[in-house]
Amino acid sequence: MPLKNPKGDLALRFTKMNGAGNDFIILNNLKEHISWERFPSIARTLCRRHLSIGADGLMVVESPLQGGDYRMLFYNSDGSQGEMCGNGARCICRYGYENGLAGKSQTVESPSGLVTGTRIDQRNYRIRLTDPTVIDLDRPADALGRSWPCSYIELGTPGLPHAAVPYPGLSNLTMDDLRELGKALRWHPAFPKGANINFYDITAPNCLTELTYERGVEDFTYACGTGTGSTVLALTLLGKVSGEDVAVTVPGGELRVTIDRDGSAVKAIWLTGPTNIVCEGEVCDEDLPFPER
Repeated sequence: MPLKNPKGDLALRFTKMNGAGNDFIILNNLKEHISWERFPSIARTLCRRHLSIGADGLMVVESPLQGGDYRMLFYNSDGSQGEMCGNGARCICRYGYENGLAGKSQTVESPSGLVTGTRIDQRNYRIRLTDPTVIDLDRPADALGRSWPCSYIELGTPGLPHAAVPYPGLSNLTMDDLRELGKALRWHPAFPKGANINFYDITAPNCLTELTYERGVEDFTYACGTGTGSTVLALTLLGKVSGEDVAVTVPGGELRVTIDRDGSAVKAIWLTGPTNIVCEGEVCDEDLPFPER
């Protein structure tokens, strides 16, 4: 017997997934037919940890508009709409493949551009991130009484903003150690749109650790795919990593990035990593603003 919401309607069907610990709730609006204006409040309700399912963001599957296999809408846990999400795109590519929306190779429309995805095996997926539209390898920012060297990258149009910030000894620190600094840099005027703050430390040739303070979540997450791609892009252009299959350790696991270049021109950013289907079912959260059906 399907669960019922307080209005007597069938509850929303959902899938919860994570990509290297970056977790998401997926709604298939090809079946749910929810009006778009409700998604921000649905995201805020469902993404609350302890009080609902809990997640870093909400992803919505919609009909394509630009010739893709389907379209992805992304909402942060605070209800704001995101331009794109790398780990989310990897997860939704698996969702698309396993639900018959696309084949092993697919094209997903996102607000910031087309994303191509490829199935490596059951759990591992590789995507091409949206192309960089802003690259500033030297954009320092003052916070907490000192100047921090930053590289600033925007991916796609509209641009998804990232700052890559070196932090030696990162592996020995906790999220609590860096939360105040992450918040201060995330809102820094050097980044007019705000930015995801990606702290990194190069630990070996072509290996680094990373910790990301994400806008829209307003806290650290276990992984950030676009942040990882942006950080490796900056380090590649700075000559600090090769750009070939760079291993990035994040709290939720390991991601790998390859930068395709033609001389100094960036041709593509490839992100590979694991996905995990956590659960599927129906949600009847009594705080949820259920749509009229």
